[in-house]
Amino acid sequence: MSNVQNLLLDSLLGTKHVDNAAIIKLHERTVLVSSPGFNISPSDIRVLVNGFSKNPLQVRRDGLYFREKDYKCVRADERSLYAKKNKTGLVVVQTNLHLLVATYREDMYASVCVEAVEKLGDYLRKKGS
Repeated sequence: MSNVQNLLLDSLLGTKHVDNAAIIKLHERTVLVSSPGFNISPSDIRVLVNGFSKNPLQVRRDGLYFREKDYKCVRADERSLYAKKNKTGLVVVQTNLHLLVATYREDMYASVCVEAVEKLGDYLRKKGS
């Protein structure tokens, strides 16, 4: 298992408040690593990348369509996208080279998921990733 896979598993899934997670390479628009069974299609990657390139107000107004679900956007800025569908959610954090993607279920704390993904994003930014 690679160091990146370990980082993903330990820092995100290890919280028990992240259901699935992935790291996407921004420039190549491909999945670098993901949790087992968490498949992200090229069109889903495009949606997430475009979420950062659009006007944040538009993303908040329109929401996100990710993995065949419509999510209502609750935060959109140059660093982070947070979206909800009922009591489940999606957290996306952008670094220099990557998008960190995490989902949570209704039996998990959204705040713990957000904190874990944001901390990993800060760590990768400090490392120049």
